[in-house]
Amino acid sequence: MNSDKYDFAISIGGAAGQGIAAPGDVLAWIFVRRGLHLYTYNAYQSIIRGGHIFLTFRISTEKVYTHGDQLDLLICLNQDTMDRHLKHMGPGTRVIYNSDTIEPGEAQEGVQLCGMPVKELSNDSRNKLVQNTAALGVSMHLLGLDFGILEEILTQQFMRKGQAVVDENVGVARAAYDHAIANFPAFPEATPEGEKPQAWWAGNDALAMGGACAGVKFYAAYPMSPSTGVLHWMAKHARDLGIMVRQVEDEIGVATMTIGAATTGTRAMCATSGGGFALMTEAVGSAGMMEIPVVMIDVQRAGPSTGVPTKTEQGDLWQMLGASQGDFPRIIVAPKDALDAFNTVPELFNLVDRYQCPGLILSDLLISEGRFSVDPDDIDFHPKIDRGELILEPSTNGDEYLRYKYTESGISPRAVPGLEGYVHVVATDEHDEDGVLISDEFTNPTKRRLMVEKRGRKMQDIFEHVAAPEIEGQEDADVTLVGWGSTYGAIHEALEQLKVEGITANHLPIKWIVPFHVKEITEILSNSKKVIVIENSYSGQFFRYMRSETGLNVDAHIRKYDGEPFMPHQVANGVQEILAENTEIFVPEHKIMV
Repeated sequence: MNSDKYDFAISIGGAAGQGIAAPGDVLAWIFVRRGLHLYTYNAYQSIIRGGHIFLTFRISTEKVYTHGDQLDLLICLNQDTMDRHLKHMGPGTRVIYNSDTIEPGEAQEGVQLCGMPVKELSNDSRNKLVQNTAALGVSMHLLGLDFGILEEILTQQFMRKGQAVVDENVGVARAAYDHAIANFPAFPEATPEGEKPQAWWAGNDALAMGGACAGVKFYAAYPMSPSTGVLHWMAKHARDLGIMVRQVEDEIGVATMTIGAATTGTRAMCATSGGGFALMTEAVGSAGMMEIPVVMIDVQRAGPSTGVPTKTEQGDLWQMLGASQGDFPRIIVAPKDALDAFNTVPELFNLVDRYQCPGLILSDLLISEGRFSVDPDDIDFHPKIDRGELILEPSTNGDEYLRYKYTESGISPRAVPGLEGYVHVVATDEHDEDGVLISDEFTNPTKRRLMVEKRGRKMQDIFEHVAAPEIEGQEDADVTLVGWGSTYGAIHEALEQLKVEGITANHLPIKWIVPFHVKEITEILSNSKKVIVIENSYSGQFFRYMRSETGLNVDAHIRKYDGEPFMPHQVANGVQEILAENTEIFVPEHKIMV
């Protein structure tokens, strides 16, 4: 626990099937209702039952961006969790476990072991999940919280299962709470209250909600972790929001159906992960050729091939950059957290409508399956909607309509199919202004060149509508840390750790990948004393892309590719090692085995 502010981390460990999410959700609801900031990260294996799950949530009186560097409270639901993690618990921490089934092992001095005789507390209940409820009761005492708060939430959670289930869980929790009072000292600092209650959401929920607020009326997907949460949210709320949701047979069908819906003038979106996006890439090119605005989300996970579905990485960047064949405009963006993801979706829809091209969102497991607290007042449920040059009314003047008319801006008026006076051809092959295939004229090199140039001109003023990245922190810092997307949180917190060590560092977070603000980024990095690029990839995909755009090299790298996200201290340690000239590429070791 940090003495300067309330900053507390809890982990619940067990096996798949042990109901780990339920006590985590209960505690999370307690914290956000008290106005505390929250972030949760769930490390788990790709196994339906069994394996190891380690859910960590961090709470603070200030905004938190990561699951942090250390634990204050560990809840062990099985022996495996105790064996894996007890050694990481330091002085002043607490460990809750079922003393009927778990042997604690040897703990460091100052670690309080809080054994629960679950059979006794539950009157020998046969419900194996009752230990989870008992752990909640013990936690309430240790955290200095009134039992009535827990009783209220348990009643709400179990009421649908009947009063008998409510009574059993409240009774066990009460018995465990009283047992803890009699046997274990609480943490010296009780859990405080924040300024006002918070909400919380997963990144996938935020992406889906952003789509709904942007006016999405068609969503398609094939379930593929870790993107499936977007589909779940859309399907759950489809009827109420008037959104057509389709689970399609494969990702090729997903992409083409989404583009088909967008062709009609509907705002359409889909989501997948890297393996699914690989199947979508030809369709991305068809959207570029037909100049159809569509938004596709890739929630990155560790690869190659279909990858490691339960682990995170930033390894799909070059797949996005090179998706499909040939040259055509596309927009690629990587939000930094759930709120940014929510805001990005309507912003991207406005851009793709304006420029009539595909828009690609790069999320990853860390953002999409992470859960973030959010101030409800920070959520704009009515964002600005800009459909660009979209024609929705029939024409009566009899003028010839050229769907792909050569214009100075490269943007041609787009009519919804079926409107009187706007008959046109839409095809995936190269075409003339009226949509007729130029291959029907034995291929016309001049027309081909003009059409390629027309599409390319569409992006010439995009920088007026997309914010350039800005330095965060002291301008004349000793070192500049460059990151993109989900690395934001770990880098942001690492700056404070470096400050304590007497190192001044600033942060250049990159959100917009295409368009890439070459001028602004080049100016910032050219004036930096030392530049370190931080990313979740082995080969430094982002660095290679940045170098190709700017011609700039950098001084050093911090890279992580073990499937787990950066922890703030890993970034800070890497910077220190690099400044000490011990290495040019720092790869942190992840000591917590999950």
